[in-house]
Amino acid sequence: MAEVTYFVALPYVATDDGVAAGEPIECFNPTAVVMKAEALSRKDGHVGAVAFSRTGDPATGDFSDAEVIRKFGDALDDLSALLRRHVWPFFDLFNPQSADFAS
Repeated sequence: MAEVTYFVALPYVATDDGVAAGEPIECFNPTAVVMKAEALSRKDGHVGAVAFSRTGDPATGDFSDAEVIRKFGDALDDLSALLRRHVWPFFDLFNPQSADFAS
């Protein structure tokens, strides 16, 4: 299978412990993801958002590191730990080898 690039807007919400990632939203292209992240950063309850992309092969699950396109408000600069804990399952929805895709 060919490589694909996913564009994701990830909002951040305030918590008692600081800031946490909200629900990721996939977008069609770099322009759309920046616009969505900016809108999410202004939404009530959100303290910021980040627009990023990630390229890889869904068939094998091999993806490059996330590339931050633009950051708004209070958002993390380093997404690596966050992707492993919170966002990566989002990408499993597009992986034919994942359990979620098969069901």
